[in-house]
Amino acid sequence: MSSEQPKAEQSLPERPKEGGDASAPPAEGEAAAAPSKNALKKAAKEKEKAEKAARRAAAEAQQKTAAAASDVSADRYGDLPMVGSVPYAGPSGETRIKLADLASAYPADGDAPPADTTVVFRAVVETARVQSAKLAFVSLRQGLDNIQGVVAASDEGGISRQMVKWCGGVSPESMVLVHGGVARPKEPVKSASVQHLEIHIGKLFVISKAEVPLPLQIEDAERPLPGEGKDAADEAQEAAAGRPIVGLNTRLNNRVLDLRGKHNHAIFTIKEGVCALFTEFLRARGFVGIQTPKMMGAATEGGSNVFEVTYFERKAYMAQSPQLHKQMLVASRFERVFEIGPIFRAENSNTARHLTEFTGLDLEMAFEEDYHEVVKLIEDLMLYMFKGLRERYKKETDLVRSLYHVDEFQLPEEGKVPRIPFKEGIHMLREDGADVGDYDDLSTPDEKRLGALVLKKYHTDFYVLDQFPLGVRPFYTMPSPADPHASNSYDFFMRGQEIMSGAQRVHDARFLVRRMRAMDPPLDPDQPGLKDYVDAFRYGCPPHAGGGLGLERIVMLWLGLPNIRLACLFPRDPQRLMP
Repeated sequence: MSSEQPKAEQSLPERPKEGGDASAPPAEGEAAAAPSKNALKKAAKEKEKAEKAARRAAAEAQQKTAAAASDVSADRYGDLPMVGSVPYAGPSGETRIKLADLASAYPADGDAPPADTTVVFRAVVETARVQSAKLAFVSLRQGLDNIQGVVAASDEGGISRQMVKWCGGVSPESMVLVHGGVARPKEPVKSASVQHLEIHIGKLFVISKAEVPLPLQIEDAERPLPGEGKDAADEAQEAAAGRPIVGLNTRLNNRVLDLRGKHNHAIFTIKEGVCALFTEFLRARGFVGIQTPKMMGAATEGGSNVFEVTYFERKAYMAQSPQLHKQMLVASRFERVFEIGPIFRAENSNTARHLTEFTGLDLEMAFEEDYHEVVKLIEDLMLYMFKGLRERYKKETDLVRSLYHVDEFQLPEEGKVPRIPFKEGIHMLREDGADVGDYDDLSTPDEKRLGALVLKKYHTDFYVLDQFPLGVRPFYTMPSPADPHASNSYDFFMRGQEIMSGAQRVHDARFLVRRMRAMDPPLDPDQPGLKDYVDAFRYGCPPHAGGGLGLERIVMLWLGLPNIRLACLFPRDPQRLMP
């Protein structure tokens, strides 16, 4: 028998079954099927399309390169390198101007600027638009001022069409450096605050480019809050124009952009002005500025309205006011003190006039014979502040009030601030039909109602209520010798809303202890946080009084703002802790 094995039968490739997958890869040893005519045509079209796109891109790039090479303005515009990213070459020697100074140097009723007047300044682009191939307009803003910039193509001036197009496309809110000539426009530019001048732009460089689209348009934020300060005709006109409604939450969630609005710059310029006027007046009268702690070891003025924090391994509390420390300093022979600082109130009040953190303007002073010496000084302080705002911040005040159509703030005659006894205020309310008790604290509606009555009778939005009921005042308030149910305490009001609470303080330690124990519920004078305070008066202390003003409320009521959050840069309330 032969030892040879039979040869294996040679296998032939199978033909694809009818309906099989012609695109499947060939089996091992199987020859690849030839591509179909449709596939070949499709590939050829794709290749031709790609080649055309490449030729077009190359042509465009060549055109751009040629245009750039022939652009006579190539060094007059563009994006500057990020400041600090390249070595500093030293001062440019350019004198940069402010638009406000430019407007003052060439007033509308004065001579026109000389033909060769040129300026350099940094500004923000409000709007930029191309009018034609040879003309673009750029609205340039600096603070509360804005001016029209004109970019006009000119062979003589060295301004190219490329520059015109580029300038008209700068994104709004970008910061730019401008070189240009100053001229009078043929007609006043009504859209600008500097209407009698315009800038003929010769150079424009972007210092910091704004990303687009913006989450909030500045012009939308510069209108009143929805439903505030508008009549039906205003709202109908805005609706017809298709303008978006930007509510308070949207504004506060995008606060950095919102704060760029001109009216916001005016609000916070005025707010700083209130602090400056407050400080000026008091320093001129011998007051010393102080800084008291904002973290306390005990909730000394009521535990329910205080914020508790962790202080290492024990509890601490955010200060509800500098009250106790102000008095301790008076006992330390600092007889006239003031402070501007934060105050924290854990009140779950979601109203238009409450914040959980606000700025207090506090003062305390020793007096000689009667606490009304302090009342008079605070009246004079407030009038000084109001008159200072009228004189120094008229432009800002008028700008904000025009937004909400607010009436002028009415002031009393010199030395005639209405100082109304609390009982008389109750009588005025009852005569007007209000149901109020003799010694009840006033509700917000009652305060506003009384404010309207005072304005009608005394022709002023500013007044004082004196001799408040003792039962609604803190333990350190001096009772009234004329009425056991009243106290030597007072509140100050603007437009019918309280802006300050104050009183004569108890300065005798033994009497203070009796007052504390008579409270409902009683207070322990030996408890932590209060013992040091009580002991401060055991070593002799002059009679003294004072008060605390709410800065944001003053600004809100002076300007007629509909919500106190508009008077706070980054407001804190029960619902908001950011940004």
